Amino acid sequence: METLMEQAKTMGESKHSEFGSGLTGAALDQVCINTIRTLTIDAVQKAESGHPGLPMGCADFAYILWTRFLKHNPANPCWKDRDRFVLSAGHGSMLLYSLLHLCGYESVSIEDIKQFRQWGSKTPGHPEQRDTPGVETTTGPLGQGVGNSVGIAIAEAWQRAVFGEVVDHTTYAIVSDGDLMEGVAAEAVSLAGHLGLNRLIFFYDDNHVSIEGRTELAYSDDVASRFKGYHWNVISIDGQDHGQIVEALEAAKAEKERPTIIIGKTIIGFGSPKLQGTPKAHSDAFGPEEVAATKRNLGWPEDAFFLVPSVVRKRFSEVKERGVRAEMEWKKRFDAWAKSNSDRATQWENCWEKKVPADLVAQMPKFDLAKPDATRNAGGKVLEVLFKTVPSLIGGSADLAPSTKTWIKDFGSFEKATPSGRNLHFGVREHGMGAILNGLACHGGFIPFGSTFFVFSDYMRPAMRLAALGHLQVVYVFTHDSVFVGEDGPTHEPIEQLVSLRAMPNMTVIRPSDSNETAYAWIAALNNREGPTCLLLTRQNLPVIDQTKYGKAEGLLKGAYILASSPDEKILFLATGSEVHLALQAHERLKAEGIGSRVVAMPSWEIFEKQDRKYKDSVIPLVLKKRIAVEAGVALGWEKYLGPDGVFVGMSRFGASAPSKVIAEKFGFTTENVLAKAKQLLG
Repeated sequence: METLMEQAKTMGESKHSEFGSGLTGAALDQVCINTIRTLTIDAVQKAESGHPGLPMGCADFAYILWTRFLKHNPANPCWKDRDRFVLSAGHGSMLLYSLLHLCGYESVSIEDIKQFRQWGSKTPGHPEQRDTPGVETTTGPLGQGVGNSVGIAIAEAWQRAVFGEVVDHTTYAIVSDGDLMEGVAAEAVSLAGHLGLNRLIFFYDDNHVSIEGRTELAYSDDVASRFKGYHWNVISIDGQDHGQIVEALEAAKAEKERPTIIIGKTIIGFGSPKLQGTPKAHSDAFGPEEVAATKRNLGWPEDAFFLVPSVVRKRFSEVKERGVRAEMEWKKRFDAWAKSNSDRATQWENCWEKKVPADLVAQMPKFDLAKPDATRNAGGKVLEVLFKTVPSLIGGSADLAPSTKTWIKDFGSFEKATPSGRNLHFGVREHGMGAILNGLACHGGFIPFGSTFFVFSDYMRPAMRLAALGHLQVVYVFTHDSVFVGEDGPTHEPIEQLVSLRAMPNMTVIRPSDSNETAYAWIAALNNREGPTCLLLTRQNLPVIDQTKYGKAEGLLKGAYILASSPDEKILFLATGSEVHLALQAHERLKAEGIGSRVVAMPSWEIFEKQDRKYKDSVIPLVLKKRIAVEAGVALGWEKYLGPDGVFVGMSRFGASAPSKVIAEKFGFTTENVLAKAKQLLG
């Protein structure tokens, strides 16, 4: 039989599609693997940018995983019981796009491969879950996919515990040196080991190369010992030895108590005569000469570009056929299970549809006007109702549930021994929590939430940004929402966090002013399926606003609404959260003096901006130009609503440690100060 090099030399361009024909076994496998490599270097070269190194080094492992172990159906990327594959090292996206194309996913055609990193392409520089069916989660910022995969594995473990035999899938991830350097990875894998997520399998692309040079410049971890300390099953192999890869995957699949990391020694940019094993292979297009040299080295036709030989198409078609059969067999099992488990089948449907009861408002707790309460407490009472009525809701806190009021006692804790619990314990791992929540959302069948103090949202911001980018329905419960945290001082008092989250595209921020608004804030979050929602709740008690006297709390669902008004309005008060009560008090004082004013509660700018112009002008009329905004944060952004004549009462510095009443006085959050500002504005 001719060698690949001999075939490459003797075949003309017209015969390139038959390159590799007649090969079987290991030789055919090698042609398939080199197809992944050459698609990668061609796409990166055409784009003149990209990251060829990882796809070329990981092609052996990825090929074996996707063709022999991964349970997936290219004809239906959304099959609920499919295995999940996460490319945490998302810069190596051409590895994933090549696999999706070769396996027959309609989302990635050969033309899409040719449009790598171009405007409107389904093959962007880093994988985006919303844009490309078959991509399980948006990755690229290193470490995030590690946390996502842990969240996906938690989702699988919970569903398997609740629904039994109809849930039988595994989560695989390729992680890099860079992933494991990021702190978020440490947070996530520590929790995964504690929880014994045995259906979570990592392949660590251990190539010892980063952008600046050899990883020894800044990284000398004993990764095997590190993961053993995290209670993981550790397997070390030559990451390009096919026999060792198969044995490692079989052992990982057989592991029943721990997640597994397969540490695979690889060569970055494998196949490139000049660049393999060097930093230049990481993120540079090879250039025409080195592309040709690499193809020669791999025994590939130099003059063939984006070549997928017929024999490779045929080999990968078997993957699709097997996937179709696997889903059909699962569907038969599922139908039989649903027939004999009608209650659980209904729960399954409700979870996957993320169903919210139509009468949820009527089921909400009733709040006593005579009993002021913190909105965090109200949120806890609302959660008690939601856990009973919304089966897809699952979540917890970063070791702060007694303060954030997010532990619901009747629903147990998700732990290794009790995986059906719906209360998650993330430990002091805010960043890991954010990434894990994204994984739960990407898996499907869940509305996940996580809670911590608002100031610590800074730790979570990278994961929150990816949730917004991916339009993931994740809920963040942030308590201790302002300087009124008081004695804990400026380290725990959020100042700029509110405006920074408002600046994030597709992030909905809601800051309710009392217990009833808190209930509607949760309703808004459950109905927001197009992105994440932040609920900002107080530690201090707030009065319950009398809805027979003032505007009704359901106005929150429009983002802003008229809370109070009096005849011949001269001035407009705008406020959120606890500061709404200051605006109301100032309104009543002016009213007693015969001066008309309007109070607008603005719990969510984002929801308000989605309303039509007629509604927005009816709430904030253009003719009412004298305006005061009151909010315990920075002024940035309020100018849009205040106009040129407006005044802002808020913060322009970090907070301080003192009782909340002293804080209010020192920073001007008093009725007297707001009233004085109003009178000064009125002239």
